[in-house]
Amino acid sequence: MAFAIHRGYLPGCIGRIAELHARYYAGASGFGLAFEAQVASELAAFCTRYEDGRDGLWLALLDGRVEASIAIDGRHAEREGAQLRWFIASDALRGRGVGRQLLGEALALCDARGYPRTRLWTFDQLLAARHLYEAHGFALARTERGAQWGTPVNEQLFVRERP
Repeated sequence: MAFAIHRGYLPGCIGRIAELHARYYAGASGFGLAFEAQVASELAAFCTRYEDGRDGLWLALLDGRVEASIAIDGRHAEREGAQLRWFIASDALRGRGVGRQLLGEALALCDARGYPRTRLWTFDQLLAARHLYEAHGFALARTERGAQWGTPVNEQLFVRERP
């Protein structure tokens, strides 16, 4: 089955992206309600203030259903760097190249806009994601212990300087 990439908001995508995150991270890391609520509320706020060209949201659709996503929040890009957020793929698309394609689309926006850097927060248990980030020019900038999602993890800041 082939997937399609859609740029921008689609009805239901906020809930679906929050669901993808909640289900994956509950199983992988024990994250619960606080995590899901924060994903949903921050994503809803992002979609509400979204400015085409400054920001980006890409959705991978399989049979019309959101199965993967990535976003670039350019609101503070000049001061802090653009922030890569809500990068996830369902089991239906994981391992099929969708992550590489979505990440390429997101970074192409950052490069076209001339953002000085792109940053993202993740944690050290996500080794496949780290490999993908490093393959696209991100480097680990900082690690700190955190428990904001209810489970202690080593949070990591990755930064990609403009090529």
